[in-house]
Amino acid sequence: MKICLFLAFVGLALVEGKIHFQENFDAADWDSKWVQSAHEGKEFGKFLHTPGKFYGDAEKDKGIQTSQDARFYGLSTKFEPFSNEGKPLVIQFSVKHEQNIDCGGGYLKVFNCDLEQTDMHGESPYQIMFGPDICGPGTKKVHVIFNYKGQNHLIKKDIRCKDDVYSHLYTLIVNPDNTYEVLIDNEKAESGELEADWDFLPPQKIKDPEAKKPEDWDDRATIPDPEDVKPEDWEQPEHIADPDATKPEDWDDEMDGEWEPPMIDNPEYKGEWKPKQIDNPDYKGPWVHPEIDNPEYEADSNIYKFDDICTVGLDLWQVKSGTIFDNFLISDDIAEAKKVGEETWGATKDAAKKMKEEQDEEERKKAEEEAKAAADDEDKDDDEDLDDEDEDDLDEPEHDEL
Repeated sequence: MKICLFLAFVGLALVEGKIHFQENFDAADWDSKWVQSAHEGKEFGKFLHTPGKFYGDAEKDKGIQTSQDARFYGLSTKFEPFSNEGKPLVIQFSVKHEQNIDCGGGYLKVFNCDLEQTDMHGESPYQIMFGPDICGPGTKKVHVIFNYKGQNHLIKKDIRCKDDVYSHLYTLIVNPDNTYEVLIDNEKAESGELEADWDFLPPQKIKDPEAKKPEDWDDRATIPDPEDVKPEDWEQPEHIADPDATKPEDWDDEMDGEWEPPMIDNPEYKGEWKPKQIDNPDYKGPWVHPEIDNPEYEADSNIYKFDDICTVGLDLWQVKSGTIFDNFLISDDIAEAKKVGEETWGATKDAAKKMKEEQDEEERKKAEEEAKAAADDEDKDDDEDLDDEDEDDLDEPEHDEL
């Protein structure tokens, strides 16, 4: 019995999760591990190593911040290759749009080992693209894009991202049973099945190309009553001559032409006659096109699987810079990822928000004081102008009356 328990414990230890990549940008030489793209034709912006204007901990909250407006950003790093076969895949990082971004990406991309890092650009093949994207009021979403058999597939659901100035934690979980979950700030934002929420595979069922609606199929729920007859007095003109109108006294037929009374709406007009509707005795309901198994459909239990995960990168465009990226994590341990998220992003988020609120309050008070000072200066100028006018009145010479 003890031997069995020991073997079970060893088995559990062997399947414990692993962190494949982690980057908190704590070290001053963080950029020694990252490669800047130099793709021809792109003007790339620089990343700064900073916690930003407000933070919970000046050191722990250091990340990399986009620093130049209207620029491409291309930075990547490699790690030991791995496959997520038979295991969950967890991709996690934090995004802080400190600049209150109006248009720009906040997502990352995961690549295999084939990526030429110095030439990374928007057309470089990737495996997963995940994270927030904002552009105006119409685009505020979380991208979840998978490459499957050489084609990129966008999620069919709309996942709204956070659009404030604070740091938020984004987590993507891909399970070996072909299910997924998206977390924002360690809370579920969306979940489902890969096959259902992406168009990886052809539909399992298609409309039978041989089937056609029978010619005698009647799908009219109601029909005109064949026994309903239009009343004899129904036909009335829409407009009639105004019976109360009289020819003006100064009307000259030779000069003005033959007088005709103006037309008015006919109160007896009933509009176009239509027979009343009755239930159709031959109604068969709406015709449903029969479906058959799609011969092109082939189930795939390995949609979730990537054989060679090796690189993570930031490949994006920003109109308004200032976004801080931090707390990168790629793992196969869901519980550990959540724990790491709470120990990094979660440990400082409240203090950072408090610092921002204090800064806002200071700015508000400063703006009020400046507005008051400007108003006082204006009042002072007005008083000086009045004093000058009074002095001018005293200086005017007196005139004798004639």
